[in-house]
Amino acid sequence: MAKGYEFYNGLKKRKWIWLILVLLIIIIRLFAQNHYHVEKFYTNNFYYFFAITLRFLFGWIPFSIGDVLYFVAGCWLFWKLVKNISPFFKKRFTKKLLLQKTRKLVFIFIIIYIVFNIFWGLNYNRKGIAWQLHLPKIEYDTMHLKIMQQLLLQKVNETKKILVAKKILYPGKKELFKRAKSCYDEAAVFYPFMKYKIQSVKSSLYGWLGNYLGFTGYYNPFTGEAQVNATVPKFLLPYITLHEMGHQIGYAKEDEANFSGYLAAVNSNDTLFQYSAYLDLFVYANREVYYFDSTASKLAATQLSPEVKGDILEWRRFNKKYTSVFEPAISWLYGKYLQVNQQPNGLRSYNEVIATLMAYYKKFGRI
Repeated sequence: MAKGYEFYNGLKKRKWIWLILVLLIIIIRLFAQNHYHVEKFYTNNFYYFFAITLRFLFGWIPFSIGDVLYFVAGCWLFWKLVKNISPFFKKRFTKKLLLQKTRKLVFIFIIIYIVFNIFWGLNYNRKGIAWQLHLPKIEYDTMHLKIMQQLLLQKVNETKKILVAKKILYPGKKELFKRAKSCYDEAAVFYPFMKYKIQSVKSSLYGWLGNYLGFTGYYNPFTGEAQVNATVPKFLLPYITLHEMGHQIGYAKEDEANFSGYLAAVNSNDTLFQYSAYLDLFVYANREVYYFDSTASKLAATQLSPEVKGDILEWRRFNKKYTSVFEPAISWLYGKYLQVNQQPNGLRSYNEVIATLMAYYKKFGRI
């Protein structure tokens, strides 16, 4: 009788747990529908202080706790996979066992989904940086795109010329991350919503692997750490760092993290960061022009200074060196992840920063 009673109580508890989890998902999805409420109550209040707390807890540790957790989670998942597949090969796999395993798997995914959204994911549904800046809506046509392409071409050449003339060297990682924080501090004077408190930016422990999988940085929503792949060409690192810090302050969408990084760079006096941002944005703009007018795109590339061309050549060689058969699959999966999270254009969402930059130029007359 005692065992039967315990089993009955266990079933009742599990039903209540499932009910609570389903209700949490419903609440999250309903709340996410109101972008203004997400912006006001989640991003600017709960998430702002919660993210600072995470950075306070883990930022002082010299290595990435998030990367360690990912490794442990990966080992655990591999062990569970082997353990759960073995009954199939031993012909002990029954429908009842399959149902139990499926229920556990669904339970794990639901927990991850809820935690992910509470910790960071709801930021995908905020109003966003264009709304904060009151930027006008513009027509995304070839003419406006070419204007932006030429402006960025001029800026990337100008900033590179300064770096060469002054013989400015790239700093070490620690100094780079410190200067990135200064960029956000300077930008926050003009844009208070870009305030960044307590730094937590670290080199990824998986940089070499990241080269083959095609990632240059990422944000860990469970520890609040920004990871930078420090093995990429050095001229890319400043903007990558600013981009990941943009994720930390609540810009979940890739184009918004890009624009946050851009604002931080151009509102600072640090030419290294300015050049890195303008170079990346020029590549985005020129790539977009190519879709409409390949001749104009190729012509703009020839107008880059020899030093900028040298950096782009190094960038191409780097990408070619680490070409991997896994990268297309990883890119496809990541593109699907972006589409699920309010970014229907997938990987091309990164390029959408150019549309925001056009609107910014139209309002402020500068880039």
